Amino acid sequence: MASKIYDCIACIGNAIIENKDFLTDLDREIGDADHGVNMARGFTEVLAAIPQDETDLGVVLKKVGMTLLSKVGGASGPLYGTAYMKAAGVVAGKTEVTLEDGKAMFEAVIGGIQMRGKAVKGEKTMLDALIPAQEAYNAAVDGGDDAVTALTKAVEAAKEGVEFTKTIAATKGRASYLGERSIGHQDPGATSATITLECIRDFIAG
Repeated sequence: MASKIYDCIACIGNAIIENKDFLTDLDREIGDADHGVNMARGFTEVLAAIPQDETDLGVVLKKVGMTLLSKVGGASGPLYGTAYMKAAGVVAGKTEVTLEDGKAMFEAVIGGIQMRGKAVKGEKTMLDALIPAQEAYNAAVDGGDDAVTALTKAVEAAKEGVEFTKTIAATKGRASYLGERSIGHQDPGATSATITLECIRDFIAG
């Protein structure tokens, strides 16, 4: 029988694979037209690599991160690989995630991505979805919301962040070569990050 963490990762992986063409089309407008292809390939490898019966969240998330680092090309592999490995460090040895763990995972993931990508909010990257999501999640938890409600607010903030990326010029990565011409296009990384958060929310909601 598959563990809950395997099932959650499977939900994320399958959603990324199902959105492969959509993510690639977004990347075709401002990047190398490979975000969806690379991410789908990476998660196909992830689902084959992670143990279905492992209950240690840290073990599974570390395996996800290492697989993405080694199998996903472009910028996505290092960024997503780092994100999952940083999350793994927060929940190493644990079999359940608390609301406070969620806060710590957001902080670790965003910190890892900032360290790896040398980016900040407002540069048309995945951080433009993740940082608003973190802020919404933390505020919801501090306000007494349950996990599903807090994650729903995080997802909505991430979606608003994706919309925000359409209004700004890219200053990082391949898209930065387009300068002002990148305005009007949504960031593929912010989009895949939002898909990931939606999957986590939907999985926890049952």
